[in-house]
Amino acid sequence: MPKFRNFAAPELKFISSFKTGEMTAEAGASIVTEGTHSAHMFTVLSGWAFRFKTLEDGRRQILNYLLPGDLVGLQGSMIGELDHSVEALSQLVLCVFQRDRLFELFRNHPGLSYDVTWLAAREERMLDDHLLSVGRRTAIERAAYLLAFLNDRAASVGLGKNGKAILPLTQQHVADTLGLSIVHTNKTLRKLSNQGLIRWLERSCEILDPAGLEGLAGWDRPKDLQRPLI
Repeated sequence: MPKFRNFAAPELKFISSFKTGEMTAEAGASIVTEGTHSAHMFTVLSGWAFRFKTLEDGRRQILNYLLPGDLVGLQGSMIGELDHSVEALSQLVLCVFQRDRLFELFRNHPGLSYDVTWLAAREERMLDDHLLSVGRRTAIERAAYLLAFLNDRAASVGLGKNGKAILPLTQQHVADTLGLSIVHTNKTLRKLSNQGLIRWLERSCEILDPAGLEGLAGWDRPKDLQRPLI
């Protein structure tokens, strides 16, 4: 995929030894669980997942979505106990790494070390945008931003045609991301559908007009740069 930068030969040799295997998960499967320690970290190779936190009464806040090329479990590798969970949103294929070899990567491969830092900084930037959206955008602007953002991410890794993707979301996922009730979410998505911006399917959302969603949200798509893959 042209979105990802090429490995240098020594990097590829190390990554090939760093990788211990691949894991497949069905939609709804837990990948990592809040409050646990994991001996592994992962890179998404195909499919969708989401990262979330849960309150004691079961209310859930979805923090971000994970697509091909994204790291899973980096926080646990650096801090220890995970303070979030990750669940497969669709059928998922993950590349599996031994967590305890991460410091070998930092010690011997500065280029890959920079890549890990870049991925963490990118995640921070995305969370800043999400916080701005939840804090200051109206409900319809929040929904337009979320769907435009996910469409852009999906299209960048080949999950779509002509810049348009089908997002494997339910309305409950949207509600848990935006901090809205399911009733309010349903009304908001219906407005977007009536404007011809999206088509809501049974358990997915088809993006019809990405530019229209971006304009409604007041969101400027980030500059398209090559990104690392671990």
